[in-house]
Amino acid sequence: MVSTAHEAMHRIFREDPHLFARVLPRAGIPFPEATSIEPLDTDLTEIRPVERRVDSLFRVHTEGEEGGFLLAVEAQGRPDADKPSSWTYYLAHLYAKYRLPPILLVVCRDKTTAAWAAEPIRIGRRVHTSMVVFPLVLGPGNLPAITDPEEAAGDLALAVLSALAHAKDPGHPAILDALAAALSGVEREQAYSWAEFTETGLGDARARTLWRELLSTYTLRFPGSGTIIEEAILKGREDGRGEDILRVLRVRGVEVTDAVRERVSSCDDLEVLGTWLDRAVTVGSADELFEEPSEA
Repeated sequence: MVSTAHEAMHRIFREDPHLFARVLPRAGIPFPEATSIEPLDTDLTEIRPVERRVDSLFRVHTEGEEGGFLLAVEAQGRPDADKPSSWTYYLAHLYAKYRLPPILLVVCRDKTTAAWAAEPIRIGRRVHTSMVVFPLVLGPGNLPAITDPEEAAGDLALAVLSALAHAKDPGHPAILDALAAALSGVEREQAYSWAEFTETGLGDARARTLWRELLSTYTLRFPGSGTIIEEAILKGREDGRGEDILRVLRVRGVEVTDAVRERVSSCDDLEVLGTWLDRAVTVGSADELFEEPSEA
């Protein structure tokens, strides 16, 4: 699973490689009809001990084009003076290694960075340009802001990308609301996977808090006797905290009876479990976990 907001902006294309073919035309960037898109090794290091890795790399096969082309994807959170030289190296090395035409796609979360990344990179002197790199850029300026739950449900990967790319926009809550509503109508594992991916990819604490609140709202409307995202996320947290309580008691040498174990394991109140975890550090017996504090 994705571990940072930076990773989310390019790893989403590994989750759904054909997302390129759907999102680029909507951003005004022509993309040929692909017969297949496959991830490639991102390591571009040569024999010399200088490590260079592109964020994500794909080989795109198209109808009637022998070999296809390479698509190098870079997630960029801010302007970086070192990146133009790295990107130039990536493209030259990829062309030398695979003998296929490489294309650089930069994915950004704000318009300032997107405008910077779109600037052509010119290598050479004023009297002669030896090389020019023209990056393609996806960002909040050309990615659709998906605020319709039905549209979000029709393409969850695109809806998630929209939520990540527009994370700094004033209209972001409406995008998250549409995505949360869309996830309420899909099967449990898919909903859980995209919900977690979105939460990690948002990065900003306030956006993540809003996302959790929206998930809680929409899980109340899920069909069936249980929930989808709430059950998957909260149940895991409950189980983990209960195990922590029992583990602390065991490490401290406090006897844990079957009754205590059952009571802790069956509790689904995270606040109560938190209180018991705090007490587990100091209690003399496991039963003291459940005692109400005496009034002075």
